[in-house]
Amino acid sequence: MIKKLLPQSIRSRILFTLIALILTTLAGGMATVWYAESIGSLFNTVIDRDIVSFENAEELETALAMQKGFTTYFFQDGNPDWLKQLDQYQRIFEEKLKKTREYARTEAIWGILNKIESEYLQYKNARQEVIHLFQTGQKKYGIILQQKNRGRFLIIHDLCEQYKEIHRKNIAQAREKGQLRTRYINAAALIAIQIVIMTGALLAYVLFKQILGPIRQLTLETGPGGHQIPISNEVSVLSNQVHSLIEDVDQTQNQLARSQEHLVQSEKWAMTGKLAAGVAHSIRNPLTSVKIRLFSMGRAVELSPTMKEDLEVISEEIDHIESIVRSFLEFSRPPKLTMQKVSPSDVVDMALRLLQHRLESHGVKVELVREKPLPEIWADPDQLKEVLVNLLVNASEMIVHGGLIRILEKEEDGGPAGRLLVLYVTDNGPGIPQSIQENIFQPFFSTKEEGTGLGLSIASRIVEKHKGTLTLRSQEGEGATFIISLPYSENSSEFVVKSEEKPLVVKGLT
Repeated sequence: MIKKLLPQSIRSRILFTLIALILTTLAGGMATVWYAESIGSLFNTVIDRDIVSFENAEELETALAMQKGFTTYFFQDGNPDWLKQLDQYQRIFEEKLKKTREYARTEAIWGILNKIESEYLQYKNARQEVIHLFQTGQKKYGIILQQKNRGRFLIIHDLCEQYKEIHRKNIAQAREKGQLRTRYINAAALIAIQIVIMTGALLAYVLFKQILGPIRQLTLETGPGGHQIPISNEVSVLSNQVHSLIEDVDQTQNQLARSQEHLVQSEKWAMTGKLAAGVAHSIRNPLTSVKIRLFSMGRAVELSPTMKEDLEVISEEIDHIESIVRSFLEFSRPPKLTMQKVSPSDVVDMALRLLQHRLESHGVKVELVREKPLPEIWADPDQLKEVLVNLLVNASEMIVHGGLIRILEKEEDGGPAGRLLVLYVTDNGPGIPQSIQENIFQPFFSTKEEGTGLGLSIASRIVEKHKGTLTLRSQEGEGATFIISLPYSENSSEFVVKSEEKPLVVKGLT
């Protein structure tokens, strides 16, 4: 029922409730002010008119009674001092009568005051005549006239009582009027209190049921501890969660943008790889024919020393072209792994034996740090050997004569990745600048004039096929360290990697 009466939106409901609460409070305040002003005006009217008039009437009666008393005292002992007191109260009566006229507002009051003035004037004149008779020794006539004048005294006294009764009624009516207004304002206050209570309850219902309740429920459902964590400030917690969500969305958008960029780049490299593979196939066969014919020509024809030297240069260049073609072909095809149980330490030994003479020719020393041979894992020893050969050849070419390559074999805890077999290949060469470190695993990126830029890319892809990682750690001028991390478990069957054909995938482009 309440929901049907309220506006549909929560914002409108809160606004409606607040307006009702404010209007009710303002109405109550205005009614209180009106009541205070009304009561003040009512009492001012009573004090200025009726109470003052009532008091004046009583003073008139008192002054009239005192005049009668002093007149009687004079008749008893003839002391003229009583006449002085009589004159004083006569002036008081006349002044009070004049002041009473200032508060007269109705015809009835004016009529009574006129009668009082008229009767008092006759009463005063008759009294003066009685006093004169007493002073001249005519007490007998004075007593007779005094008895006649006594009736006017009673008339004036009755008129004063009538005057007092009128103001007594006015005071009673003002009191009843004030009480009636009080009942009205009390009833209005009770209604206002009920409206405020209902409005406050409605506001509390909207706040708790439709705002704070859903906020608390949302906070509990989206919090890290679910319903188990008590929450004292739902708004603050939800605000933090919303900020965290916004940050996650920003990160996701950034990752999505990078993924889209990498996807586009990957498609470009895939097209480039296919093109390179086609070109390599086209070059390889005629190049083999040229090489065979040069070999035959060198054996069949007697050549001069200069011609032999030229022939050797041509053969070396052909070998270089074959190396480039082979790299392109390897890059264009996913590596095919022939898995077997082998220790990475044995692979290191095979690579060192293979490159022994080449390293010696470059004057490079190799330091192998091995506490004990690494355990066996499922891997392709030839492919891993190619990775190590690539790293060692690059290192020997980068360092100057008399350099040092240090190979460290370790078994480490990889955290969530589990146990790892790690090979650190470190050289004391010039190092790799920070600005190009992100690019060295990308295909066709090379700092060497005759390099194809495919060696590290192929090496990285081979390690990834073994579910490992190939990373670089280098400071310019302080050498470089390539780190091969391979997963290891005592149950080595978990790490069997099946040879499979997949589309071209290059590190940094997926």
